[in-house]
Amino acid sequence: MEDRRPKLVILYATQTGNALDAAERVAREAERRGCPVMLLSIDEYDVSSLPHEDTIIFVVSTTGQGDTPDSMKVFWKFLLQRNLSKHWLEGVRYAVFGLGDSGYQKYNFVSKKLDKRLSDLGAMAIVEKGLGDDQHPSGYEAALDPWMSSLWSMLNQINDKFFPQGPDFLIPDMKLIDQPKIHITYHSVDKVDSQSSPNSDLKWIEMQIERARSMSPGKFTHDKTTPNCFLKLIQNQQLTRAECGKDVRHFEFEIVSSTIEYKVGDILEVLPSQNQAAVDSFIQRCNLDPDAFITVHPKEMNNHLLHTRTSANVPIKLKTFVELTMDVASAPPRRYFFEVMSYFATAPHEKEKLQYFSSPEGRDDLYQYNQKERRSVLEVLEDFPSVQMPFEWLVQLVPPLKTRAFSISSSPLAHSNQVHLTVSVVSWMTPFKRKRSGLCSTWLAKLDPEQSIYIPAWFQKGALSPPPPSLPLILIGPGTGCAPFRGFVEERAIQNESSATAPVLFFFGCRNEDGDFLYRDFWLSHSQNGGVLSEAKGGGLFVAFSRDQPQKVYVQHKVQENSWKIWNLLTEGAAIYIAGSSTKMPSDVLLAFEDIVSKEGGLPRESAVRWLRTLEKAGRYHVEAWS
Repeated sequence: MEDRRPKLVILYATQTGNALDAAERVAREAERRGCPVMLLSIDEYDVSSLPHEDTIIFVVSTTGQGDTPDSMKVFWKFLLQRNLSKHWLEGVRYAVFGLGDSGYQKYNFVSKKLDKRLSDLGAMAIVEKGLGDDQHPSGYEAALDPWMSSLWSMLNQINDKFFPQGPDFLIPDMKLIDQPKIHITYHSVDKVDSQSSPNSDLKWIEMQIERARSMSPGKFTHDKTTPNCFLKLIQNQQLTRAECGKDVRHFEFEIVSSTIEYKVGDILEVLPSQNQAAVDSFIQRCNLDPDAFITVHPKEMNNHLLHTRTSANVPIKLKTFVELTMDVASAPPRRYFFEVMSYFATAPHEKEKLQYFSSPEGRDDLYQYNQKERRSVLEVLEDFPSVQMPFEWLVQLVPPLKTRAFSISSSPLAHSNQVHLTVSVVSWMTPFKRKRSGLCSTWLAKLDPEQSIYIPAWFQKGALSPPPPSLPLILIGPGTGCAPFRGFVEERAIQNESSATAPVLFFFGCRNEDGDFLYRDFWLSHSQNGGVLSEAKGGGLFVAFSRDQPQKVYVQHKVQENSWKIWNLLTEGAAIYIAGSSTKMPSDVLLAFEDIVSKEGGLPRESAVRWLRTLEKAGRYHVEAWS
């Protein structure tokens, strides 16, 4: 009878980890109702098996400008094959929950596309797709809770064997709470190889990073465990004036330890160092031995709820493991962290508060306390001093220390064996007037080139593909969005030395000409004396200073002012590249281009919209935006 019980297959596609969190939550709630679960990353699932599934749940995020997460690309390509018939998934039931951000133009695009494609192939939706929104006061969970309630109810109607005692019956949590998904083994020092090494030994540092991150349950993709190379800081220059209210830095790094080839438009990811005092405070607060040697292993679970790689099994110092894998002082913990904390709280008032926070009724208050205030794991643990969580649970639940991604702002043709970044040092005030700062940008800003610190780094292909010299360019990059285009212009200038290159129009925007006109001398030099941005070359530099006059002027206004010049370049086959903040800028700029195509091309608005969509499909309209 046990074998006949239906198993719930849950597939997740995540870029930053949120979809994994949501999928694990769905899996836990199914488990609590007595339903066996198989939870897999979508790239670990054989897509050709889909027609043989009875019931399958998808939890997928949308990245960038409506893109699928990297882990979903192969799966999605398979689903789009034209030879799949409209009956291919007949008899398969499915449900889709999407995670997105309504601040982006293509909000929850991936979940909407997936839902439609599954339906087109003959599968039957169990419930209406759920759409989680980062912009909601309670985040994606505001939509996840009611979606799950409907899912359990409908699954029970379809087949009452999913939940043998009904969808409202819950297995006592202590039975589940006693089972963290990982196991930690402590090793005696005399049986461990000597781990002392000079800090300058890059091979040893690389080995430590790989060892720690391959053991972590933080679901780092395989290529994020070992760095592509190490970077040595050679310049840290402030680009903004101190009184302008922003701190934007220009960093130059020398690439050491490996030969790396990158292209303009690529992305650099760095692993930040955590504040040592915070790491020490976390270890002390949790009564851990920093010098203990440990290995971390996934526990074998009958229902595959946790699906991790085989760990490296080479012991590592506990403190090193925490430093390299557990974000103890910058990322807020998830709701499940508070739930597990409530079982280990010995003070009644703390237990009551934690139980309230992890209940549906306390969701909004938890959001205010936790996410809005960006409380770190360390701060939360200090707020509830009676809680003593086992280290296994901490390793499982503390947010993983993630790499931070930046657009590269240099051309390898201009700077051999170097890579440059343009970084805004992030700081803000929370609703309760607590000053917060970004972990990576603040750490980078404090680095001194004299320190000879080696930074682990990974190179990734960006959303902005490198243009050939013969392609006319229209570049829009306000603020730090100018970063990739500094590389584009550097490269075009070098190409122009040997042969004629196509025109480049560059639109930049900032608050004040004197305060935050990033790389001012660089842009001006290339816009004069026959430079690639000069009118003599058919190019142009256009800058919007939003606060230097009574009325606000943004890049989209400068774009509209130059509609005839832009339209001429577009008719000559120009490509549009846009980079910068994801809030309103990309959609405002798109509207400006729609106006130009409609006005200069003499087209109705709907035709102008279609014209630009065709441009995008042809690979001539690129957007890289970040929040």
